[in-house]
Amino acid sequence: MRVTVVGCSGSFAGPESPASCYLVQHEENGRLWSVLLDLGSGAFGALQRYVDPRALDAVLISHLHPDHCIDLTGMYVFRTYHPEGMPERPLPLYGPPRTPHRFTRMYHGLEHDAVDRVFDVHTLADTARIEVGPLTVTAYAVHHPVEAYGFRVEAAGRVLAYTGDTDSCANLSPLLRGADLALMDCAFVDGRDTVPGIHLSGSRAAQAALHAGGVERLVLTHLPSWNDPDVCRAQAAALWPGEVGLARPGDVYEL
Repeated sequence: MRVTVVGCSGSFAGPESPASCYLVQHEENGRLWSVLLDLGSGAFGALQRYVDPRALDAVLISHLHPDHCIDLTGMYVFRTYHPEGMPERPLPLYGPPRTPHRFTRMYHGLEHDAVDRVFDVHTLADTARIEVGPLTVTAYAVHHPVEAYGFRVEAAGRVLAYTGDTDSCANLSPLLRGADLALMDCAFVDGRDTVPGIHLSGSRAAQAALHAGGVERLVLTHLPSWNDPDVCRAQAAALWPGEVGLARPGDVYEL
């Protein structure tokens, strides 16, 4: 698998990065499969540097906060009005319940049947398995103020774990266990952010990865622009025995 960080800014697009968006690709028998995890504010523009949006095989939305899904509106316009015409098949879109309703609220005047012409919408559920060519994605419900999911992506014996937005919860263990790469929420800073049930901090991300066991590489992501990345990394490094990575737009991880 190849994982490209399209956007990794937390809660809103930052000066250096769009909000959450990760491109996961895997080639099998000469066919390149491309799946998108989240499409947050500002991400659709940057996405076009890495892939033709018409070549995507599926989009998975972890939850319906704008910094993870608002640029679906740009995807809709691109696929609907492209000079070469609309693709023959709707793009498979996986999201929490009421994803079509939220989408129509984001794009004024859009009717539900127009959504169906562009997106083939499927509803996520805890431990649901999604097959996209050689990629298997398992959704795990996580701990956030709205219904939210993390995604475990597997192909050719390799595992990517993406937490989406979450605080500590039991489902992080099966999500993270044995992952070659764990992309983990780190919007909160120990000693500053005390409201429970929203985000991980660096230390809580490291604790969750250690508790799950077998995680090879820990990379912190979803850092708002007001966070000091070095502070977040240091709080994780106080517990994590290896190197703690920080996601940056354009980073590519080969698994």
